[in-house]
Amino acid sequence: MKQNLRAFLDEQRVQDDHRPIASRLQDFQAVELPLTDAQLHTQAERCMNCGIPFCQGCGCPLKNEIPDINAAAFRGDWRTAWAILSRTSSFPEFTSRICPALCEGSCTSGLAREAVMVRQIEKTVTDKAFSLGLVMPPTPTTERGAKVAVIGAGPAGMATAAALRKKGYAVTVFEKSKNIGGLLRYGIPYFKFDKVLIDRRRNLLERAGIEFKCGAEIGVDISGTYLQKNFDAVVVCIGTPVPRNCNIPGRELQGIHFALEFLGGQNRFLGKEQSANPIDTRGKRVLVIGGGDTGADCVGTSNRQGAASVTQIEIMPCPPEKRDERSTPWPLWPYQLRTSTSHEEGCERRWNLNSLAFLGRNGSLTGVRVQQVKWSFTPEGRPAKFEPVPNSEEEIPCDICFLAMGFLRNDRTAMLKSLGLEDSPSLFFAGDAASGASLVVRAIASGRATADTVDNALSAP
Repeated sequence: MKQNLRAFLDEQRVQDDHRPIASRLQDFQAVELPLTDAQLHTQAERCMNCGIPFCQGCGCPLKNEIPDINAAAFRGDWRTAWAILSRTSSFPEFTSRICPALCEGSCTSGLAREAVMVRQIEKTVTDKAFSLGLVMPPTPTTERGAKVAVIGAGPAGMATAAALRKKGYAVTVFEKSKNIGGLLRYGIPYFKFDKVLIDRRRNLLERAGIEFKCGAEIGVDISGTYLQKNFDAVVVCIGTPVPRNCNIPGRELQGIHFALEFLGGQNRFLGKEQSANPIDTRGKRVLVIGGGDTGADCVGTSNRQGAASVTQIEIMPCPPEKRDERSTPWPLWPYQLRTSTSHEEGCERRWNLNSLAFLGRNGSLTGVRVQQVKWSFTPEGRPAKFEPVPNSEEEIPCDICFLAMGFLRNDRTAMLKSLGLEDSPSLFFAGDAASGASLVVRAIASGRATADTVDNALSAP
């Protein structure tokens, strides 16, 4: 099948297809629809097969061989496409659904036109591979005779475990929650990521010989000392579990919640881990403080629960609608405004607002007093500092407020103390526990790299 080498010029990038808003607000099923075979063929043909693929070297933390994957997908050669993709990506069924597609920000076609649709192609390749029975457990060819404990079964812990098992290590993963997945299961809503994908991958990992011990919190149910005495290495992959607080007057009022209290409760209810939804926004005025993806997830979940209104505020200025060539020139990930499917479903978004105090009556939240701020910028166009705008205070009425302002980086000393671990050459860290809060794709890349580090350490003479 001959490829049109001008396809990136002749063919337009199609937009992601989604279920109608009126329909998807009635349930928590997946919002995104798959590409048709014809769309997939045309979108894969748009790949320029660059001499220097910046999508692979600069954009993708996993260094996926994107041009080769796209070429195989264009031909409909799913076996080859999967063989190439699975060499570098541990769980492409995860990343192809929730990754922001850093690779697309570095796509050469995106310089003058629109980037190649890399994420959707990866999703199709992965779904085809599963349907054709091409996805195999990470079974080793030889056993190493050494045991490794992994603390935390989020994407970093799962990736670390899979890579170490493939190398021949006996791996046990300890997870304090009832099920594995970390934020994939308890943070990202079902309408963006169905948890059956985690269960399917767990089955493959267990078939390879990885043991998962859920409901086992290290430092509480099992001592860190026990792990370090009974395993040749311990890898900490507990993420960054402490959310950033908003310590302003009125914080004690009823109706103020961290985002993950809300999102996690909804997911546990849908996953039948608990019989009732702990936070219900039906008929209530919802305010989300924090303009990132977690805040957007609160927006989408509130709308599905039947909130009366949803407002999302952010202290930062509104990003430009297109890439700012001063602050993030190609091939860097572009600094620009992004509107999620949750925003499209109904949300007022406001920028340049600093929260001053929570307001209440009889112990319950009734609103938040905010003030407009004005930002100054660096010569590169990045926000530098802000100052309050005089006489700009106002009250935003709300019945429930969700704090979605990111997570605090772990203090290594405090983390070790809470887990009951001794710092030693046999102790390793991966994912957000090592680098601070970041993306799922970076957590997976970190887990794979940490597995190599553990292997080198245990293989040393």
